[in-house]
Amino acid sequence: MKNEKKMYLRSIPFLGFIFMISISCDRTLSDEVEFATFPNNAEVYIDGFSAGLQYFPFEGSKFDAFSVDTNVKYSGTNSMRLDVPNVGDPSGAYSGAIFPVEVGRNLTEYDALTFWAKASQAGTINEIGLGNDFGENKYAVTRTNMRISTNWKKYIIPIPNPEKLTREKGMFWYAEGPENNDGYTFWIDELKYEKVGTFAQPRPAIQNGVDLVSEAFLGDQTMVTGLTQTFNMESGINETVSAAPSYFDFNSSNVDVAQVSELGVVTILSVGTAKITASLGGIPAAGSLTVNVNGSFDFAPQPTRNPADVISIFSDVYTNINVDFYNGYWQPFQTTESADFFIDGDNILNYTNFNFVGNQFSNPTVDATEKPNFHVDLYIPGEINPAVNLLITLKDFGADGADGGGDDEIQQIFFESSDFVGNEWSSFDIPVTLTNKSRIGQIIYENINGSPLSNFYVDNIYFFK
Repeated sequence: MKNEKKMYLRSIPFLGFIFMISISCDRTLSDEVEFATFPNNAEVYIDGFSAGLQYFPFEGSKFDAFSVDTNVKYSGTNSMRLDVPNVGDPSGAYSGAIFPVEVGRNLTEYDALTFWAKASQAGTINEIGLGNDFGENKYAVTRTNMRISTNWKKYIIPIPNPEKLTREKGMFWYAEGPENNDGYTFWIDELKYEKVGTFAQPRPAIQNGVDLVSEAFLGDQTMVTGLTQTFNMESGINETVSAAPSYFDFNSSNVDVAQVSELGVVTILSVGTAKITASLGGIPAAGSLTVNVNGSFDFAPQPTRNPADVISIFSDVYTNINVDFYNGYWQPFQTTESADFFIDGDNILNYTNFNFVGNQFSNPTVDATEKPNFHVDLYIPGEINPAVNLLITLKDFGADGADGGGDDEIQQIFFESSDFVGNEWSSFDIPVTLTNKSRIGQIIYENINGSPLSNFYVDNIYFFK
């Protein structure tokens, strides 16, 4: 199955205009003063880069994935050609980049990013959108799992609230991996912003529209997640995009207990209960996050093993290897969401609405030949239901180093309710019995046998000797 790739972007300094006003004497501004505005250029790529447009590949992606194609185009003289590598390609594990401009643009008069696209084969582009700028990505918009075919078709990515885009730098971005381990090519042409004007019935949501209740702790910080905006398109189809938190206006029912920032960060301040809600463009968002704060957090036991003896997947004690994702959200059957939190310098994975979830580390995979033991700390809040059955699977990708390549090997570790104590950390050290331990690439957590486990915390995931 194909998963959504998550990007963690480095930061670059923000360059802006600085206006200096002398206050050496009393002066008032004339009514005729005109304040500086940003250009409203709607073009991104029309037979070439628009003014100031740049190309920055993501770290680990195919560096030369982008080129100009004069043979394949929808209109004009050329198009953007984007090459996706095969699995194992030394030039990069996937194809992904942002296309920012040096000076922000005023896009408030447009309600969509539009383009024409086709591909060398039918595929599904993991992520594509606007607002990624290698900075705050404050107004990022993402359309996920966009189907593409071998015929030219116009695609429309609606902007959740154009009024926010007064000086946007992130004109376009995408991230796409191999299809069934094979690379392919897709083309984009006539890439620009437009006033479509036919979007109807806006339906914003947080927490994917679910009213989530979560335990929280003093000093905790967590994120409001599952932020989306849905429009009914002219075709009658509902189109949903992921929207950055800054498109929303957040509210806490009890600011003495929890406060939420513009970036969707919830900070826990005192014992009690607070409900986080939001609106977008004045329209109430479906879903909410209620935090019940009972006191201080009980941390997992501090690991004491020599760092030289450890390959860390997730821990604040050791240096973690490169991880593709801690929750790739494997569609269409996964329901598990993440409510990860941060307390006093310690990051904790929190899986909610749990059915199954995976950690993936494919670039590179883990060679546990000399460190053939697996450690994980698990915490189940509340009483333990006797029907709890948890399965953890370690997967080695085999000689081809690719998930699903036909030579994968798995080890399954079964836990039942008696292995846990409610509201306490349980630590497990498990020998890795895989025949081949040199290309381990996934850890999968799964409810089985009708298990009712819905919420748990994870910390200190590592291999050791």
